[in-house]
Amino acid sequence: MYKIGIDLGGTKTEGILLDDSLNTIERKRLSTPKDSYQEIINTIYDLVNDLSSKIEDFTLGICTPGVISKKTGLLKNSNTQCLIGKSLKEDLEKKLDQKISMENDANCFAVSEATMGIAKNHSFVFGAILGTGVGGGIVIDGKIHHGRTNIAGEWGHHTLHQNGKKCYCGKKGCVETYISGPALEQRWAEITGKNQFLSEIVRDSGNSKFIQWKQEFLDNFGTALANVIDILDPDVIVLGGGLSNIEFLYHDGIKNVYEKVFSDLVDTPILKNNLGDSSGVFGAALLK
Repeated sequence: MYKIGIDLGGTKTEGILLDDSLNTIERKRLSTPKDSYQEIINTIYDLVNDLSSKIEDFTLGICTPGVISKKTGLLKNSNTQCLIGKSLKEDLEKKLDQKISMENDANCFAVSEATMGIAKNHSFVFGAILGTGVGGGIVIDGKIHHGRTNIAGEWGHHTLHQNGKKCYCGKKGCVETYISGPALEQRWAEITGKNQFLSEIVRDSGNSKFIQWKQEFLDNFGTALANVIDILDPDVIVLGGGLSNIEFLYHDGIKNVYEKVFSDLVDTPILKNNLGDSSGVFGAALLK
């Protein structure tokens, strides 16, 4: 059976059509409408209709920012503000007259890397997204582990520093307030007085302040991922998001993680993703 996946992003909405052997038949992208829930519904509707125009039976998966609350059935924790509190899944099913599967971007990332990507030969996969935010997804034997209340994998909101920096979630000291892209850029500005993008900072290794910034980053990264290994002990960790392109995470970063894990044997592979920006749309198509 054909598979259609839709990745609803902040700036673009991408759709993909796969055959039953997971070969890509067609891909399309449209701009994501700003601040209009109904226009987002219509954009997804148009993409699905376009991709399905020459086929009959297909499954449909949607990758979204945020998660569906088990309590209310409404979307929560989304950085696309107009989606918060909306019955997105139900409204799309009515509009499309089609059953759909819906997962957040971290879960879609994890399932795509576990099925088609760098972790496809591993049973227990933890997908760690480090970008504008910090999120995670857990896949065990090919199936997403959601947890009792749909928050499994949310390592970005573990407390890293008691009474630390304030997080948008209302708590203090969350992992996301220290090792997300914006947090790292903010810390660089505090240390150097310079406002730079992360891609510029990691090239500025000749700056005398870089050693301090990098060591703080590594210590926080190491503690945060070591906690994940201590609790879950996954077969593999796959890094995604913009920060996954920082090369020192795969030597200095791994070393820092291993030093903090509670075990006499630490050999958990920490790998860069294979699918990059395509992880969301492939993951959506693979949803069951």
